[in-house]
Amino acid sequence: QVQLVESGGGLVQPGGSLRLSCAASRIMVSIYTVGWYRQAPGKQRELVAAITSGGSTNYADSVKGRFTISRDNAKNTVYLQMNSLKPEDTAVYYCNIQGPIRGYWGQGTQVTVSS
Repeated sequence: QVQLVESGGGLVQPGGSLRLSCAASRIMVSIYTVGWYRQAPGKQRELVAAITSGGSTNYADSVKGRFTISRDNAKNTVYLQMNSLKPEDTAVYYCNIQGPIRGYWGQGTQVTVSS
């Protein structure tokens, strides 16, 4: 069974950094598109960043220049490095992988940016 496990969330002050990890099992992150999404209370889930099998990346305008998505094929893990965090980045962050038949979601990790 495909499984995605996110980790690395937590409480951080504005301007701080966090690195989220999405560890995949039974599916290879190197051959499918993997995205990081977030959902804040009362808001729709939105795409934050994605990386394709070819290594191309795209970002939401709100995080460009602050967040970086990357992949470690040996560890079958995708990362989201988040710098210069703002209170509006507070949300539950989810990773998603678009497999050959369907997409899969992790359970999410909470990121709270607050002083």
